[in-house]
Order: sequence, then structure tokens, then C-alpha cells
Amino acid sequence: MRGARDAAQRAADALSELIRHPLEGVSAVCRSEDDGWIVNVDVLEVARIPDTTSLLATYEVELDPAGDLLQYRRTARYRRGAQDQ
Repeated sequence: MRGARDAAQRAADALSELIRHPLEGVSAVCRSEDDGWIVNVDVLEVARIPDTTSLLATYEVELDPAGDLLQYRRTARYRRGAQDQ
């Protein structure tokens, strides 16, 4: 893989195929201890009206050095309008 941008795209693509929720964006990308990548991807889990009450989630996606998915897990779930703690 060429770098953080490539890791973010691969993680988003892999997660999208598995969970079938619309992606909102990538909120973090960092190298893992084994030269792979850890990517936080934000997704829309439940759309509501008004949009500020929609439920979003952050998933942590781990990629190996080649960019293949190793694992993923949901690390947070929150309302769109909620402030950070």
C-alpha cells in the first residue's frame, strides 16, 4: 500500500461490503505495531428525521501491511447531534 490515503480507502471499501451501512467518512488512520493500519470509519447506522437524531457508529478496522482486512469492531455509537465527551 502507498500510505494512509490508500489504507483509508481500502478499510472503507472492506467495511462497506461487510456491514451494508452508508459510510460517513474516515476519522482516523494510524500505523499498527506490525506495519499494518488501524482505520476508524464512521457510518450511518439508523437514519432519522431530523438528521441530528440519526445514529452513527465508529468502526475500528485493522488491515495487514498488504491492505487486507484482518478484523473490525464497532467502538462507539452516538447521535449525530451529540457533542464529544
